[in-house]
Amino acid sequence: MLAVRLVSCLALLASASAAAASDPLRESREAFQRAYAQAVAGGASLQQHDSETLRTHPLYAYVQAARIRSALAEAGADLTAADRHAREFLEHYDREPVGRELRHVWLASLARRELWQTYLDHYRHDLADDAQQCHSYTARIVLNRTEGLAAGVQARWLTPESLPDCERAFDWLRSQNALSDELIESRVRLALEENNVRFARQIAAQLPRERAAPLLQWASLLENPQRDIDSLISDPARTVEADALLAGWSRLARRNREAAAQRFEKLVRNRRLSEADASPYALALALPLAWDRNPDSLKFFARVHADDLDDYALEWQTRAALWSQQWSLAAKCIASMSDEPRQSARWRYWAARAAERTRDPQLARQLYESVLADDNFYSMMAAARLGRPLSPHPEKLVIDKVQLAQIEQLPEFVRARELLLSDLRPMANVEWLYGLDTLSEDASRQAIHFAARLGWYEQAVATATGQRVFNDYALLYPRPFDREVRSAAKFADLSDELIYSVMRQESLYRRDAVSSAGARGLLQLLPETARRTARSWKRPPPGRDDLFDPSTNVTLGAAMLRTLIDRFNGQTIVALAGYNAGPNAAKRWLPSEAIDADVWIENIPYNETRSYVQRILWHSVVFKWLETGEPQQTDVWLSRVAPLQDTSLLGRR
Repeated sequence: MLAVRLVSCLALLASASAAAASDPLRESREAFQRAYAQAVAGGASLQQHDSETLRTHPLYAYVQAARIRSALAEAGADLTAADRHAREFLEHYDREPVGRELRHVWLASLARRELWQTYLDHYRHDLADDAQQCHSYTARIVLNRTEGLAAGVQARWLTPESLPDCERAFDWLRSQNALSDELIESRVRLALEENNVRFARQIAAQLPRERAAPLLQWASLLENPQRDIDSLISDPARTVEADALLAGWSRLARRNREAAAQRFEKLVRNRRLSEADASPYALALALPLAWDRNPDSLKFFARVHADDLDDYALEWQTRAALWSQQWSLAAKCIASMSDEPRQSARWRYWAARAAERTRDPQLARQLYESVLADDNFYSMMAAARLGRPLSPHPEKLVIDKVQLAQIEQLPEFVRARELLLSDLRPMANVEWLYGLDTLSEDASRQAIHFAARLGWYEQAVATATGQRVFNDYALLYPRPFDREVRSAAKFADLSDELIYSVMRQESLYRRDAVSSAGARGLLQLLPETARRTARSWKRPPPGRDDLFDPSTNVTLGAAMLRTLIDRFNGQTIVALAGYNAGPNAAKRWLPSEAIDADVWIENIPYNETRSYVQRILWHSVVFKWLETGEPQQTDVWLSRVAPLQDTSLLGRR
């Protein structure tokens, strides 16, 4: 028995030794995590006697900074010691991320306490945000250090938004008779151009009545465009600034296309607009009609002067022509684009489609062939049009073991890794970017491998994108949740590659991802949508944090996608659009009669959703190609998008 125990103890010691060798920072990391949590909670003294284990951890400075932040936040406390510690800390960590973040907090505290000399001593203009810059002006005013200040405050004044932290500086500017009516008017115009009407009115109140009148008329046109435009149509002699009228007209066209279309000819006639003058008004109406896939958009595009048709307008005119099957017009619009968009895969593909439909098969084939070299949605569609299977063009990013080992030991990347392992991802991202700025281009590319090794896939892909590394598919298309994905695919009757494609696009494999709208987890589910899906599929109702569990999230996300596919009569493309923009939006975008899927996708009015659908279809090709090693048939997407037979839909995602 003693021998057995001895062998068991030796095995445990060997296991612990191996673990320590593979992760030498494990013990000090755990000490850091405990100390950091205590510091954030405000339960640690600035004079803490820390263990050697904690003090030697690469993130010890983050513990110190957190303690200082907590001390600065204590209500009614004597902050003398906190100020001293902040000053000493910044002497060592002045421009590192941990120092920048503490400086931000400390400067805000100094400003609240009006310790302006200390504020200026530690203010850094190149690192300052708007509030810090405004406070620096206040500090200089209070300390009577105003030489050359007026020009800086005047420049800061010219912003379309409110800057409450700058009001003291603006008051000083007025006292110096340096806030002219011209500057006030300029700020009002900036606010109006940004549709910040309430703020524009607030600033315009500082102007003489006569000078403010045309600006207030502009504001009124933005607030009630139909009423005011009707008034201007019925009273042609009434003066109005051209920019104000166009702004009001553009607002009306976006809010009520039909009302604008009914008034266009009256506006042109009664306001006596020449063809050139009427052109921007026609464009302002043509664009929202094109977003609605309304064929009348082409009628208004025809009224637009060539000089007003920039690339954005030409792209939407092309989409409108595609929707209306006016292939010659589509070709003409593409030919009118500037070189960069015209030579993109997108518009070469559509130039090929137009050539094919206008009976120029040789040109169509040449253009399709040229698109095959691009790895994206358009190359897969070109391959389908040519009747060929498609293989991506992989470009392997070779590992430089020596350089990679050096990167892994750099302090910035050690800190980034430790922050990631401590679930402090936002700070890890800052350290990562700080480290990237120190690397050469070759080293930055090797950093992609480092991020991938950490399972930090969103950072690996972001870094790769920044370095224009797109085609190392084995590196950038991992499958880290195979068990969960296979189970969900079987449960929802979907392919593995489709689920992985949605996951990659939605969260880049980040299980704790949270969107600005509150969608959570790998497949980005809103809690209410997840609960509704769970009820429908007879699954346990998930709590909010349950959506961070890969098994729960992927299962419910796959079930939701299957529900959308079924609701849209098996039209996966439409279901994907609904997954991103909501099923009610996708329903609105359906055609009145069947149309080619590529034309339908190109006319999705939301840029984000159009790109989302195209990327997921491309991702699915890559995942399947990686799995099989075989060229992929893409002609399955040469389908038609048709109106719904059953129009019952889930609520908005």
